[in-house]
Amino acid sequence: MEERQALLAFGALSQETRLRILRLLVVAGPEGVAAGAVAEQIGVTASNVSFHMKELDRAGLVTARRKSRSIIYSAEFDALAGLIRFLMEDCCGGRVEMCGPMAACASAD
Repeated sequence: MEERQALLAFGALSQETRLRILRLLVVAGPEGVAAGAVAEQIGVTASNVSFHMKELDRAGLVTARRKSRSIIYSAEFDALAGLIRFLMEDCCGGRVEMCGPMAACASAD
């Protein structure tokens, strides 16, 4: 992941509602969650969810697909893994064994 993309991702995640939405989508897994259910579970309006999803999408952290009349949002797990790798690529001055389990995320490609 390039630094510019990491900055977009961190910018998107620096807002409480967006962080809560992304965490909900991570728990849901690849199946994702319908926009209305996201709004209900997070406790915000549907228009508020739409606003925040645009920022998460712009940062490459979520994907959307239509299923009948609903929009289903999913976490973009490859992007999240890239963000973790970006943070951990220079872990402990190149001695990744010192970083424990997070080192596996950093070195997995």
